[in-house]
Amino acid sequence: MQHQLKSISKAGIPEAIAKAELYRYLNEPEEAESICHDILAVEPDHQLARRMLGLAITDQFIGATSDRYGEVQTIFQSLRDPYEKHYYCGLLHERRAKAQLVVGYSPHVLLPLIEEAMRCFAEAEKIRPAGNDDSILRWNRCVRLLESRPDFHFERPPAAFDTEDSPPVNPSARRTGGHH
Repeated sequence: MQHQLKSISKAGIPEAIAKAELYRYLNEPEEAESICHDILAVEPDHQLARRMLGLAITDQFIGATSDRYGEVQTIFQSLRDPYEKHYYCGLLHERRAKAQLVVGYSPHVLLPLIEEAMRCFAEAEKIRPAGNDDSILRWNRCVRLLESRPDFHFERPPAAFDTEDSPPVNPSARRTGGHH
């Protein structure tokens, strides 16, 4: 027996948004994600449902390659408002770095993700609505995260180069005269 999805009504979207928010607050992001898909099936360009869908997916990040980073980036890049596009892309990078940090990735490897998050937050700050300091709050959180872990800044000594070092030689190329 095949089961088919049912459509919600356009009139039910505000209540569905409220339920999706509630499920995110209850730490049930899969339910919130499902509701957002239902809303977007009826109104594909619903901006709040797009934002919430991206956030619900990032709520599920576990620091694995199976995390849906690309999907969320596409969702956030599709937001019409330039401020929101920058802000939510920053959140994506920050949440990805934090999830990977929790599962044991080396902090210095995650530094580019934090820096990209901070770049996005800085861009959002330039165009933020009056009185909206969210991008500043996220920037500050990233700075505090970097300051809390000195291992984010891994200083690798410069590679030593011996004057007698030479590039590797392909022995088979030498035997055949080196012609390709």
